[in-house]
Amino acid sequence: MKSIKNEFRLSFLTWNLYMGTDLTPLMSALPQQFPRRVTEVFRQFLATNYHARMKVIAREIALKKPTLIGLQEVVSWQLAIPNFRIVTFDFLRVLMIELNSRGLDYEIAVQNRNASAELPDSNGNVVRLLDRDVLLIRKDHRLQVVRRYSANFKTNLTVQFNGQNFVIYRGWSSVDIRTDGQIFRVINTHLETIPEIQVKQAREILSGPAKTELPLIITGDLNSNAISSDTPTYSIFINEGFDDTWRNVGNGPGFTCCQDADLLNAVSDLKGRIDFILYKNGWKPIEADLVGGTQQDRTSSGLWPSDHAGVFGRFILKD
Repeated sequence: MKSIKNEFRLSFLTWNLYMGTDLTPLMSALPQQFPRRVTEVFRQFLATNYHARMKVIAREIALKKPTLIGLQEVVSWQLAIPNFRIVTFDFLRVLMIELNSRGLDYEIAVQNRNASAELPDSNGNVVRLLDRDVLLIRKDHRLQVVRRYSANFKTNLTVQFNGQNFVIYRGWSSVDIRTDGQIFRVINTHLETIPEIQVKQAREILSGPAKTELPLIITGDLNSNAISSDTPTYSIFINEGFDDTWRNVGNGPGFTCCQDADLLNAVSDLKGRIDFILYKNGWKPIEADLVGGTQQDRTSSGLWPSDHAGVFGRFILKD
């Protein structure tokens, strides 16, 4: 962070890391099909090699060195094997190790725990899944976290898993940060895809943590396409006084979603813009860029680092 004539320069990154598989087959499975579908879903997760992807994501972060990072789908998978052990695949742990290995000193500012599940597979094992959203902050800046908040939404999608109702909890987290006497707020979130639920979740943010006069940044995957306006959520935020970083200082369409579920599509299939850095109350954007969306960003085995590209923005905050 640089301070020039009472102007503070800070940068932000938002990136949906992708849980590594498509859960949709579980929702249509009959009870007798369910264990086999769990096995197939988990095998796709293994094939998308989260460890290799976190290396590439850490490399992209190292190139930009954002002050704060809003991450979505920071998943932890577990495979519980009877009479053996529990094998854990933790995106956050691996990403932090990779960042540290590049000399980047980030810490977890706040995180929220979202949906969790425990699913029997067809091999006699149990597959566990925990979804999280996480805000990271660089420790080598003159930044002090003075307040932390996190919550799940009151309105969430309910689906059928193995003949039972399963709630896909989503939520938001936020931090208030002091720098040289100035306090600003950052909110990170991942909204539902179903329009009527998505709108209610957005309004919970607007009537909750976003109801402030503090300089405010929202990072997140809103699942609302700014290109086609397929849901009203993007416009709701704009009509509430938020500005869109990419729309103001980005070049080109700024597509962020989505690559194929197996991350092996030969040509990038990013055709929608659903990931945003939104701002209001005193910020001035000076740069915006995409990360993780070019052929050079793929892993050595050809995987895209995520099914989303990340969005980077650099700002001036006037004192």
